[in-house]
Amino acid sequence: MPLLPSAPSYREYHAGGAPITAVRHVRKMRGGTQAHLLEANDGHWYVVKFRNNPQHRRVLVNEILSATLLEYLQIAVPVTALIEISSEFLAANHEVCLTCGQKRIPVEPGKHFGSRYPGDPNGMAVYDFLPEALRSQVVNLEDFRAVLVFDKWVGNTDGRQSIFYRALVRREMAQEAQPGFVARMIDHGFAFNGPSWDFGDAPLHGLYSRHAVYDSVRSLEDFQPWLSQVVHFPEEVIDRAWKRVPLKWIEGDEDALVQLLERLYARRARVPELIAACGGASGNPFQNWAEQPPKAGRESSQPARRRGG
Repeated sequence: MPLLPSAPSYREYHAGGAPITAVRHVRKMRGGTQAHLLEANDGHWYVVKFRNNPQHRRVLVNEILSATLLEYLQIAVPVTALIEISSEFLAANHEVCLTCGQKRIPVEPGKHFGSRYPGDPNGMAVYDFLPEALRSQVVNLEDFRAVLVFDKWVGNTDGRQSIFYRALVRREMAQEAQPGFVARMIDHGFAFNGPSWDFGDAPLHGLYSRHAVYDSVRSLEDFQPWLSQVVHFPEEVIDRAWKRVPLKWIEGDEDALVQLLERLYARRARVPELIAACGGASGNPFQNWAEQPPKAGRESSQPARRRGG
C-alpha cells in the first residue's frame, strides 16, 4: 500500500532528462477520448489521451493547462506528463488505435497527454466512486471543495470526475501512517467548455454527483484558501501553463488560446459569485449553506466500482 505522494502534477522528462516513452500496452480505458493505459520507460503507468482523439486535440491542451493551474492550487491530482509514442511502438501494438463506428483510426506518433496511474494496475485497485458508507475513510474530502473553485473558474462543463485508491497516509501531527482512501481529481478535458474554448457558467456544472462531499459547506468561507488563491492568481503561472503546451497541439489556434487565457485571467474575481450561484440553483448541492436544516440522505448500498475493469 503506497504512501500518499507529494510529487508535482506535471513533468515532461524523467530522471536523466530522457523523454518519457510508451513501452507496453495494458488496456483500453472507458471514455469519450478513447484513452489507453500504457506502461512507460520511467517505471510508471499512464492513462494516455491521444492527440487525434475523437473529442478534439483542444481537450489535450485543456489537460496541460489544468495540470499547471491545479499544481499551483495544490489540489490532489495525478502526476501528468507528455508521453512519446513511436511508430515502432504503434506497429508492435495494433490494439493502440481509435475507432469511429467500425472504422479503425491509427494513432499519430509523437507526444500525447498522460495522467499517471496510482500504481501497478496488476496489483492496485482504483475505483470510480465509493459508497457513502466509506466516505468517512477518504482522507482528503476538502479537495472536492478546492476543485469546485477551480472548475468554476475554468468553466468545466463536465461533472467532476475523481478516482479513489487505498494508501498509507501520514496525517498532520501523526507519527505513523494509517490506511485510508485517497481521492484524485481527474479528466479536465472539458475545462473551457472542451473544444469550444468558452465559459458556459451553468450553476450545476463541475459538481461532483454525490453531493454529500459538500456537507461541510456552510458559507463561502469554506472554500478558502482556494477562493483567495484564484482571485489573486498570478499571471506568470498562466504564462507558464501555455508554454508547456506542445506547439503542434495549437497550430492555427495560437490567437484563440491567447484570447482564452486573457478571459480566464479577467474572470478571477467572478469565482465567488459562481460558487454562490450553486447554492441558489435547483438541486442545491450545499444542504447546510446559511444554516439550512440538513436533509436526510440514504446511504448507498452499492459496492465500490473498479475503474477500467
